[in-house]
Amino acid sequence: MNALEARLEYPFGDTLPAPGTTLEVAPGVRWIRMALPFALDHINLWLLRDEIDGRAGWTVVDCCISREEAQAQWEEVFATQLEGLPILRVIVTHMHPDHIGLAWWLCERWNAPLWISATDFNAARLASQSTTGFGGAAAADFFASHGLTDPESLEKIRARASYYPGMVPKVPPRFRRLQDGDRVAIGGRTWRCISGYGHAPEHISLFCEELQVLISGDMLLPRISTNVSVYDVEPESDPLRLFLASIDRFDALPEGTLALPSHGKPFRGIHERVKQLHDHHDERLAEVVEACSAGAKSAADVLPVLFKRALDLHQTTFAMGESVAHLHALWHEGRLARARDADGVWRFQSVK
Repeated sequence: MNALEARLEYPFGDTLPAPGTTLEVAPGVRWIRMALPFALDHINLWLLRDEIDGRAGWTVVDCCISREEAQAQWEEVFATQLEGLPILRVIVTHMHPDHIGLAWWLCERWNAPLWISATDFNAARLASQSTTGFGGAAAADFFASHGLTDPESLEKIRARASYYPGMVPKVPPRFRRLQDGDRVAIGGRTWRCISGYGHAPEHISLFCEELQVLISGDMLLPRISTNVSVYDVEPESDPLRLFLASIDRFDALPEGTLALPSHGKPFRGIHERVKQLHDHHDERLAEVVEACSAGAKSAADVLPVLFKRALDLHQTTFAMGESVAHLHALWHEGRLARARDADGVWRFQSVK
């Protein structure tokens, strides 16, 4: 545990739910942990005891990517953890593959409706039929315009034409819209929707005042900083500003709130974690300004400033998006100016 983690409280210590089982973290709230085939090797999913239209059952929050191993883990959960009751509803916090990938299967398997923000529903529908923001020629061209010039890396990115559809082969055809401020009755308790931006188009976190529990999704993680990237479909965006403004909304929640993150362990100390994330990004932004004061820099030039470790290609694509996001935050503030060089690469320099 690093020094920042030590300032947070982990009420369950190192206890994790075993594959195919659940761990109760609050009355009527159960934690599922499923494996992912990435460096970030797991996702947390949540089962909430529920009753809809007089029918007892469960609401699922988030789904895992679409793959046989995850389906098998879900089948174990169905067989041993549901007390013989059905899945009544599938809530998805946002459109990233590890969250929505198996929504189609869960909804079909249980004839259950999908609840999600309209923005992320439509983004997922589009991405499952294309390569928006995750691979293919458009992504490779975008990264090249920000200084990623290694031919082998660019060719691999171009070849990732089925990256998103490979993990999200389809999306349910219908949905129920979630919006900021909506109040969702789950198991006789009220959960308030809190929208967040910068990580996904319209991420929905859920807060239950009665339980003092926040399902934070990817907006508030205890150990790592949430990926905040610029993508080829919105090439001049400023997601870092949106993300930092979004997490400030958690400061209005009670200090003792138990956060249920999508990665890492449930924790208390949400106000401290918000401050840590602000400090982290302030430090990275200061380093980027210093680097750009010494001369014009591309996003690829800034990678070693922001990331001190070696990156594989999968990590590099996310890191490039984050690098552009930090440069854009400073550019939109007027602290950096940008210009395209003779090779078509965007370079950013400190404004004197």
